[in-house]
Amino acid sequence: MYEYAIAWEWLSFAVRWLHVITAIAWIGSSFYFIALDLGLVKRDHLPVGAYGEEWQVHGGGFYHIQKYLVAPAMMPEHLTWFKWEAYTTWLSGFALLCLVYYGGADLFLVDRHVLDISSTTAVLISLASLAIGWIFYDLLCKSPLGRNTWVLMGILYVALVAMAWGYTQVFSGRAAFLHLGAFTATIMSANVFFIIMPNQRVVVADLIAGRTPDPKYGVIAKQRSLHNNYLTLPVIFFMLSNHYPLAFATAFNWIIAALVFLMGVTIRHWFNTTHARKGRPTWTWIVTLILFIVIMWLSTVPKVLTGTDTAQVAPAFERFAANAHFPAVTEMISTRCSMCHAAEPVYEGINRAPKGVILENGAEIAAHAREIYIQAGRSHAMPPGNITEMTAEERQLLAVWFESAAVESQTR
Repeated sequence: MYEYAIAWEWLSFAVRWLHVITAIAWIGSSFYFIALDLGLVKRDHLPVGAYGEEWQVHGGGFYHIQKYLVAPAMMPEHLTWFKWEAYTTWLSGFALLCLVYYGGADLFLVDRHVLDISSTTAVLISLASLAIGWIFYDLLCKSPLGRNTWVLMGILYVALVAMAWGYTQVFSGRAAFLHLGAFTATIMSANVFFIIMPNQRVVVADLIAGRTPDPKYGVIAKQRSLHNNYLTLPVIFFMLSNHYPLAFATAFNWIIAALVFLMGVTIRHWFNTTHARKGRPTWTWIVTLILFIVIMWLSTVPKVLTGTDTAQVAPAFERFAANAHFPAVTEMISTRCSMCHAAEPVYEGINRAPKGVILENGAEIAAHAREIYIQAGRSHAMPPGNITEMTAEERQLLAVWFESAAVESQTR
């Protein structure tokens, strides 16, 4: 059993590492080609059919790049395809979803205080949502509404917000944000697999056969690529969100997700406008900052934090142990948290305390006051899926303990 647990942990780590590597490759190439596309310059000397060109310098050499909107007159001898970055990112991400969230559904996927369903039901809902989401999106793009790119993106935004709300009504907060990222990434990678690459193959086949390619294939692929462009940054946010419970485990997490999608648009608009040499719209960063401040505020609703700078007071552990609420906090944590956060955890499948955090005595609890406050007092991240039935009153006790201790330290 011990060897199995170690092997499983390293397998999860390896798949996560692969996922990060391939995501960097995919996102990096996406950023590069969007910047290249927007920076193309039209010149009179370009070959027939060429849309624009770009001169670049990197690594001690110069690159001269030309783009054809449809295709060149002749098929080049060597053609580089960009596809495996997207495919491997999705495949590794799905493998990680299976290893962590499906394999540990009771701990990470299901929160029976959100919806009392079995692990099997939760996994089936997860799989169905990813498949149905792509089908809905693809049909929407192919419908008459798909002829207007911006109307289509508006409808897509509404659909993503609806999915954000829906996921938070079914799964734990952590799993909801992870699935929102997976839902969006599935659309992006399916765009590459089902639309962009097949369209490019049609164009290549026409060239080889001596036929003039139909421009519609490039137009369709361009629209899907535009969607991928604006969805990239929110996907990164949701990939990272499981480390930040104030994002995924608070009362208005689905509204936070909705605002994250808007921030993705404002940030990408700045990059796109800059790369197109149409100025530097600084207003986008102001809007992004405002949205982020709203997100920070939403993470504290219904009660706003006291305003204490926890980064300044965190090292002084003694004041948390001296606080009047500390005995009750210690007793409650020993009941709700020690089954995992112990030198020898008793929860099945956990052989070591998560992140090495041990909460078996008062000194250890006081030393991790800030983490306890954020993970269990100010959010519902811990216990995972509320597996030990921590009550709202107990969470309030943790918040009052930390905040009152912080205030006391300032008044001394």
